[in-house]
Amino acid sequence: MGAVLATSLWAASRFITSPGTVLSDEGRAMRAALHAATATLPHLRRGLSPATAAKAVPQLRALTQSTALALADRDTLLAVDGPGAVRSLAGSPTDELFDLGPDDRVHVDPRMELPELHLGSAVVAPLIVRGERVGSLAAFYARGRRIRPEDTRVVSDAAELVSAQLELAAVAEQEERLAQAELLALRAQISPHFVYNALAAVAGYIHSRPEEARELLTDFAEFTRYAFRREHPYVTLADELHYVEKYLNLERARFGDRLRVRLEVAPEILPAVLPVLSLQPLVENAVRHGSENSSSAVLIEIVGRDLGSDALVCVRDDGTGMSDEAARAALAGLGGGIGLQNVHRRLESSFGPGYGLAIDSAEGHGTEVRLTVPKSHPRVRAA
Repeated sequence: MGAVLATSLWAASRFITSPGTVLSDEGRAMRAALHAATATLPHLRRGLSPATAAKAVPQLRALTQSTALALADRDTLLAVDGPGAVRSLAGSPTDELFDLGPDDRVHVDPRMELPELHLGSAVVAPLIVRGERVGSLAAFYARGRRIRPEDTRVVSDAAELVSAQLELAAVAEQEERLAQAELLALRAQISPHFVYNALAAVAGYIHSRPEEARELLTDFAEFTRYAFRREHPYVTLADELHYVEKYLNLERARFGDRLRVRLEVAPEILPAVLPVLSLQPLVENAVRHGSENSSSAVLIEIVGRDLGSDALVCVRDDGTGMSDEAARAALAGLGGGIGLQNVHRRLESSFGPGYGLAIDSAEGHGTEVRLTVPKSHPRVRAA
């Protein structure tokens, strides 16, 4: 699940869509904001504590552009970043500073009573882990500063970034209790490798192609939100392909003409239902082991066929390929891949024996991964 995350969207798009000098000083500010987003990740993945919060709040404040920013648990401000005496608020009870508001939405407190610190308002967003509020992210603003709608959106997205990392921390704490397939499912949802490279690709477009950078950020945000969806474990093939396209848009920005994609899917199989993020890891695997290991252009093919009662989707690349032994190891989870075994187990668990993945590959001749699911199943429904 991690890496993450969608909140770099607002940080960057805010600069891109601003009028005037976006591509000069503010372009550099946007690049700094993207780096700030990734800088929060290793700290918050260790959970929410005074130590991890203290390391994360400077970056989060830079992203929100607030006067001060605090991370709190259910009762106490764990860490605060801001000018002068504002940092002395760390350790204060939250109920003495602001109203938390409801657990399911952002709350605006326009009249704070902190004149001695020159703070007059706050935007408070809940930190939600597994459906429960574990804390709050509070952005404070100077007296006389009017809270704008974009401020609340920025704080909300920053809270989602923090919540996603805390979710990963909760998963890490339960490693010994979770079944291996469940753990791998969570870890494989968003590859940190992909997130880092996606942000780097966007940053590279800021000055030369700002409109494309904005579109890529939107694709990145939508893809990560999709990958983190927990309430709907099954989707249609059409939905999965839609978000695979967003993923590929980001990879095309990285590789340019070196990455070619061909998509050919029979319309009859588009309503077929499969576990969320079943196809995307196969495509990511093809990109990683095709384009990243080759200096020449690589073709990724996604071909879907109607087999009557079943649907077959093949993901092929013409990259370096692998031996039969390496292919078997990848499907068994022994090859250091990005979730092929996880996808196979989820498909088998959902539909039974006979469904799942198969791999054909040969060194120097590329790789094909075949995904087979029933076109309909009485116990599996998409959202």
